[in-house]
Amino acid sequence: MHIILVSNRMATARSITLTGGHLALIGAGFILLVLILSSFFSYLTVRHAAKLRLPFLTELVRSISLAEAQKTHELVRENLSTMAVRLGQMQGQLMQLDTLGERLAALAGVKAPEAKKSVIPGKPAPAGSGGPLVRPDNLSPTELQRALDELAQQIELRSQTLTQLEDRIFEERIRKHLLPTATPVAGVEARASSFGWRLDPFTGQAALHEGIDFIAEPGTPILAAAAGIVKTVEWHPQYGNLVEIDHGNELITRYAHASATFVKPGELVRRGQKIAAVGNTGRSTGPHLHFEVRINGVAQNPARFLEQGMSLARR
Repeated sequence: MHIILVSNRMATARSITLTGGHLALIGAGFILLVLILSSFFSYLTVRHAAKLRLPFLTELVRSISLAEAQKTHELVRENLSTMAVRLGQMQGQLMQLDTLGERLAALAGVKAPEAKKSVIPGKPAPAGSGGPLVRPDNLSPTELQRALDELAQQIELRSQTLTQLEDRIFEERIRKHLLPTATPVAGVEARASSFGWRLDPFTGQAALHEGIDFIAEPGTPILAAAAGIVKTVEWHPQYGNLVEIDHGNELITRYAHASATFVKPGELVRRGQKIAAVGNTGRSTGPHLHFEVRINGVAQNPARFLEQGMSLARR
């Protein structure tokens, strides 16, 4: 593009040539100038509207402030609504934890730990209660946050209590399975001899009987009174065919006079598993099972363990 400049002060006319780059630069400068002027005008009118006392500018500023305040209010209201919903959910979870804790305590046979009862919306309040009505939707953000924090702490405490209760139930279940509380001969209650002093059937003299004798037909299954590891399977001059099971903590059970054995040393057996059959081997006057319980090698009265098992079965 050529531009010719003509003036009385110039002796001759001048010609200016503008390229595309010059035109682009001029356009960019013009746009930048417009933006600067617009920003400056906006700054002056909005920031100094009160000082300039221009009615239309004052109204414009007030409208903008009201719009921003309304938007902020809506955001706060939405947040409060969300927090109130979360509060209700956490209260529901707390009720479920309390109910679960009571059920677990009942199954474990222990008393449920005392816990501070939480106020649940929609649930009747206990007798003798009262006070001013404060609804969750009337709480301030700070109050709602405090309520959420308190509920979170209560839920954490309930979870810890339930974990401890679960561990106790698990340990109790293991302990029960490792204690010889199951009758070693199913359906047999007749006992030829109990634990304690008696007249020996061979010598007729007083002798300590270190177990319980269950009268049963030959071949009747002999069952493990508790879970454990088979320690001994052997022939003994007095016990005849003998099976010993180690239940841990120096607790051992013996099953004597068997006609046959069905386990091997080192084998893991479960509670109630068939380990042998009733017989008349060893020092015996007839078919029966001689059952012993020993702790640290000392004979214990098996009736104490079997009675405990019967008591648990009646619960």
